[in-house]
Amino acid sequence: MHSTGKIVNLCLFIFVFLSAICAEPLPDDEKLLPDNETALSGEELSLDDEWFFDDDAFVFDGPALIFEVPVFNTRSLNEIFPDLSPRQRANVMSHVGVRYSFEKNESPALVPHPDSGIDLLHSVMAKRPSHIIEALIVVPYDKRELDMIDIYNALRNIKDIKDYAVTVRGVEYKMFVDTTRLESAQNRKPVSDPPPSDKLPYSETIYLRFVDQYMGDLYLRGNISISLYGITYSLTNFRDVSYSIFRIMKAERFTAIIYLEPVKEGILIYSMSGLYIPGFISNRVNLTPSMNYRITVLISWITDGLRREENTAKTNHFYQLRKE
Repeated sequence: MHSTGKIVNLCLFIFVFLSAICAEPLPDDEKLLPDNETALSGEELSLDDEWFFDDDAFVFDGPALIFEVPVFNTRSLNEIFPDLSPRQRANVMSHVGVRYSFEKNESPALVPHPDSGIDLLHSVMAKRPSHIIEALIVVPYDKRELDMIDIYNALRNIKDIKDYAVTVRGVEYKMFVDTTRLESAQNRKPVSDPPPSDKLPYSETIYLRFVDQYMGDLYLRGNISISLYGITYSLTNFRDVSYSIFRIMKAERFTAIIYLEPVKEGILIYSMSGLYIPGFISNRVNLTPSMNYRITVLISWITDGLRREENTAKTNHFYQLRKE
């Protein structure tokens, strides 16, 4: 009985408190009982009792809540990379772009503005790479401005990557014999590339197999993520990389991160790639050109994909505000 009295007293206190806030007088037949009485003859207090809640007491008039949506402004190359020299800027806007390589104890040459929200270095260094290459290029608009859905679709045709070659001393070399999507990490059955999409996912994970001309099978996990300004495409090997019977790289020790953003001058492509190779191998092989050739293939593939999207007569209503 003592605990029942406490429950009733607590409920009565809440009732008085709510009534005072709502400034709604109680009817004459709904008087509070003294503290020493157990109301309702010990019955459980029900929230459905009409005397307890007055629905009208919770109706009030007030101004409508208005949320101001921030205005989106397309950024420029200079806003994202303010420290580029005039020569670097000219190369970035050319079909070549700029490339720099450095090792784990050195610093990158291409540093985005701290407020840009772009930080590829932290993700790459988490893999503890021995060798890193960074690249930056802007693909100018040609027939029309491109938006995020155009970039997303430009990255969908994985099978086309194998068709791109690099030219070394006047001779063309294909880096990849085959490139394809896989059903999953466990089921490595090849699957076809999907058709163009009119929807932009918040994130997506795909699995790929690149048959490298010189290193054999590369099994890669691709993570695609969308941010306010751009798309990040991250590739990581989810299986060991072997040459003949020798393992040359453990799983999760290679990563290539490509960030793409529609800027005022065109589509910005900023990438950073890192891998760890044991010293007894890296001391005998010049890794920088080898990595650079494969980055060249990826950038050529992306550039052609963007040009293909420029020729596509399609309107993306969700991102149309980017152009207004």
